[in-house]
Amino acid sequence: MKFGIDRLIEDAKLRRPLEGKRVALLAHPASVTSKLTHSLDELAALSGINVTAAFGPQHGLRGDKQDNMIETEDYLDPIHDIPVFSLYGEVRRPTAQSMETFDAILIDLQDLGCRIYTFITTLRYMLEAAAEHGKTVWVLDRPNPAGRPVEGTLLEEGWESFVGAGPMPMRHGLTMGEMGRWMISHFDLDVDYRVIEMQGWQPEGPGYGWPEDRIWINPSPNAPNVNMARAYAGTVMLEGTMLSEGRGTTRPLELFGAPDIQARPVIAEMQRIAPQWLEGCLLREIWFEPTFHKHQGQLCNGVQIHAEGPSYDHAAFRPWRLQAVALKTIANLHDGYELWRDFPYEYENDKLAFDVINGGPSLREWIENPSSTADDLDAIAITDEKSWAAISKEFRLY
Repeated sequence: MKFGIDRLIEDAKLRRPLEGKRVALLAHPASVTSKLTHSLDELAALSGINVTAAFGPQHGLRGDKQDNMIETEDYLDPIHDIPVFSLYGEVRRPTAQSMETFDAILIDLQDLGCRIYTFITTLRYMLEAAAEHGKTVWVLDRPNPAGRPVEGTLLEEGWESFVGAGPMPMRHGLTMGEMGRWMISHFDLDVDYRVIEMQGWQPEGPGYGWPEDRIWINPSPNAPNVNMARAYAGTVMLEGTMLSEGRGTTRPLELFGAPDIQARPVIAEMQRIAPQWLEGCLLREIWFEPTFHKHQGQLCNGVQIHAEGPSYDHAAFRPWRLQAVALKTIANLHDGYELWRDFPYEYENDKLAFDVINGGPSLREWIENPSSTADDLDAIAITDEKSWAAISKEFRLY
């Protein structure tokens, strides 16, 4: 199969509308061709393409910023001698000055298929800026490695943030190109927009979203493999808790744990509360010691989620519900356990981080209610999931 960037490079006819225009690129470290050459280098080498600027999202064009809320500065690219503007530094929206450096922008970002992954918010902000300044936007499409399944409650009104671009569930099931189509419709944007579609992507085929013949490159420092991408719609919630999500280990965002929990009773209680939410994967007790971040240097007991191998069932796997019941289990087993991490999360200072991540307080309230059941959460989520599945289907390209 071919990604959007590969088709654009190989097909001169596709590139023809860009000739004579100043072209910018919004990219990160996973913006590479099938030969693993970075998109910026490939585009700059093409005759007829005048690359005049580049933009980097959270973690930077080069992906050198390890944690969240570590900002990147603007700089001059030493190889191509063009300005590189940070969209995760002094600003998160493109400035008028940066928008004047190009006529058309190519967006080549590998997403994870999760609402909280900030690249889709950056996509929205760029589309809005392009509409305001009369610029052209092309998305060079890439796979959604989490595939088509939809899961989670819709972002509630008043809860938009840098990790909540709009009323979609945690696991949205769209590619970046498709997401752009939805945003233009939902936010009523007047923008010259085009998707350079993938060729041969089979979201229900081998790999269930991520093609087995394509090498995985980290789109952000803590997105090291497809297993993480599959689990992320659940494990990302750990960022708003006192539990470690595995930062400071070699398997970040595939596990959870802390020095003061016992994994075996947790797994057993999860099985008791909602065995149907643990299907499609394997859970394994682990011990780990983070070298940085939460519980640095402390031995933690925890659980690793294996959404891979012969036991993986793509249709059955429910990472959002799995992590939700894990948190409820810990609250049940450890009365008074301090679950919620109270700190400014992605520039939201007056809201609890866990609620910002989930786009509202409903999931936390379910976790904190000792009498709430799995059916109660299903009653909240299933209506939203069906609604989004019907809406988003209109914008699918594959």
